[in-house]
Amino acid sequence: MRTIFVLFDSLNRSAMGAYGGQAVQTPNFDRFAARAVSFDRHYVGSLPCMPARRDMHAGRLNFTHRSWGPLEPFDNSFAQMMKDNGVYTHLVSDHLHYFEDGGHGFHTRFSSYDFIRGQEYDPWVAMVEPPVDRIRAKYDERHYDVGARDKRMQHAINRETMTTEESFPGPRCFASAFDFLDRNRQADDWFLMLECFDPHEPFHAPDRFKAAYDSGYAGRILDWPHYERVVESEEEIAEIRANYAALVAMCDEYFGRLIDYLDEHDMWKDTCIVLSTDHGFLLSEHGWWGKCRMPYYEEVSHIPLIVHHPDLAGRAGSRCGQLTQTMDLMPTFLELYGIPVPAEVTGRSILPALAEDRPVRDAAVFGVFSGPIGVTDGHHVLYHYPPDITREGLVEYTLAPAHMTAPFTVDELRTARLVPPFDFTKGVPVLGIDATRDAKRVPNNDGLGFGDPGTRLFDLDADPRQQSPVEKAEVSAALYGHLERELRIHDTPAEVYRWYDLNSQTTKGGSDETIAGTDRSDDAARRQRAG
Repeated sequence: MRTIFVLFDSLNRSAMGAYGGQAVQTPNFDRFAARAVSFDRHYVGSLPCMPARRDMHAGRLNFTHRSWGPLEPFDNSFAQMMKDNGVYTHLVSDHLHYFEDGGHGFHTRFSSYDFIRGQEYDPWVAMVEPPVDRIRAKYDERHYDVGARDKRMQHAINRETMTTEESFPGPRCFASAFDFLDRNRQADDWFLMLECFDPHEPFHAPDRFKAAYDSGYAGRILDWPHYERVVESEEEIAEIRANYAALVAMCDEYFGRLIDYLDEHDMWKDTCIVLSTDHGFLLSEHGWWGKCRMPYYEEVSHIPLIVHHPDLAGRAGSRCGQLTQTMDLMPTFLELYGIPVPAEVTGRSILPALAEDRPVRDAAVFGVFSGPIGVTDGHHVLYHYPPDITREGLVEYTLAPAHMTAPFTVDELRTARLVPPFDFTKGVPVLGIDATRDAKRVPNNDGLGFGDPGTRLFDLDADPRQQSPVEKAEVSAALYGHLERELRIHDTPAEVYRWYDLNSQTTKGGSDETIAGTDRSDDAARRQRAG
């Protein structure tokens, strides 16, 4: 078996013709869908970028126990397990977060990797005295604080070197992938993960793609909206959306080159191709830009998944309506290569759904650590908020205490204590560290925190754009039941139930014993788990 897993970042379903999108022309994504199976109810798990990748590697939700952070020492990794079982794994990525404090341990699980520099605020181009006046004249100060030596200024500096289309990170990722394929397409038992940061913001595409989506805007560059409520004019909104569309169009064209390569070398008959993303992005829908700070509306949480399996040619062009999630990819990858799935994995292989449209799961649960929790059965979605989202009381469980761009602070580490193992830590105790209010975890790392709080339920069949919340007591009770069962499956600690005030909700769907969770501060529980 050979597999190519193409993972884009922030690729919206609504931007793809295969999912009904019309704002962007995506002939190559659509061409791929015509010879693959498109999953219509694929959802995120843990959010955003690195938590999603931990789900992908380990095959289980992680937002119930910690925030954005590295792959833990006890975590399973599909890439490592494949490598240990004789499958060569290779990663091509321009995802800079792998090389920050909160992203280590992922790329090193592969047999080899190629890191493409220059995306977003990658500290790549060293320029002591940047051309501040030229940059200030070019970029809108609402998106780029040119006077500050911050991540947005670093991106503007990086961009000084992107003078040709071939110098952009996205095209360079595909060039690296083709180099791998040229060397190895005749071999068997390999897994290529081609991971492109695009179309993640900043929405910077080569000129020819931007020209195809010219909005008529004549001002300075607006391509990196803050995760805030929309205050821009209609003209400015159109320009930001056009910049996103141009970047999606670039992704589509380069993905098309991969399809052409597969055609040219007759690789469809013995290669599995998987196309997906980690999450979506709000482009002014619901009055917001971005992700994570607001409820995880469908634009963010409901994501594309399209799969070609060489043994299922008869399913080409079909659709699958079964619920699946990001964490289901890991056991799927293992099953492709006949590798046993570890007991700690809670994800479920999608191969039965791919082959026969058989059910995978009854519900999908997703969220950000300390943020609202989403749960959907594919027809309704509930976003559950705690009574006070700013209060303390949660605990981070980790052996790799790092936030996105820095280690946990000394003040945070002073609260650390050794707590008993969870059912997924392989008998290893972990540190429990208080999740303080001012900790630099997403989305608090930018000093913003969560916005637009309030538990709400939406009917996705009657109101797919989620314009009007509904009140349906029986539906809510059923979704809380699904949520409780998923939390229990993930050995969720007791304080999570208390912090979210879930006991009063979930007792309708389970017994007191199942809802109580494990109290890591209880000496009896500690002795029991310590053996």
